[in-house]
Amino acid sequence: STIPGPIWLWTQPLDSYSRMHKKRPYIVQVVSATIIYLFGDLVAQSITPTIATENQNSSSSAQPFLEAYDLARTARALAIGSFAAIPGYHWFLFLARNFNYSSKWGSIVLKVLINQIVFTPIFNSYFFGMQSGLSGATPAEIVERIKHTVPRSWFNSWKLWPVVTAFSFAFVRVELRGLFAGVIAIGWQAYLSVLNQRAAKMEE
Repeated sequence: STIPGPIWLWTQPLDSYSRMHKKRPYIVQVVSATIIYLFGDLVAQSITPTIATENQNSSSSAQPFLEAYDLARTARALAIGSFAAIPGYHWFLFLARNFNYSSKWGSIVLKVLINQIVFTPIFNSYFFGMQSGLSGATPAEIVERIKHTVPRSWFNSWKLWPVVTAFSFAFVRVELRGLFAGVIAIGWQAYLSVLNQRAAKMEE
């Protein structure tokens, strides 16, 4: 009774998403990840422009977003997101199906810890390594980018993702967990993209 409007306005989209996910989980995961990374990159580019574009327009104190927009940067983000979608989906299925003990909250805490200790540093290394590699960096430069970004991003992830992951395992249906985390991930992907640009600027 506290939700404004007819209840079907809120439940119908989620039910439709659940049905599509059950029929074509991989397609839904890839499309969802592509949308998440697209919005995350657009937010990040509005905050921190690409170095080359920033240098070209350094004489202007305020440049329009479209003038500073870097399509190649967006393409890299979409490639990284689409490649990671299915492995990430299987990882969270693995967590959902395992580490289930008599204590519900004890199980959730363990899942959160495993995710933070195992998955997060691996994913962040993949994200920043791919960002650097797809930009044409050498293997040594890729390693440097990972060194400059992964420890900080992993530390900051503890401020957000344990709560999001715990809430997801506790209250969100399996097929909707990716969608729920994806909404939060728009802001997180923007943060990672900004951190990557700052590292690239420092390295340059």
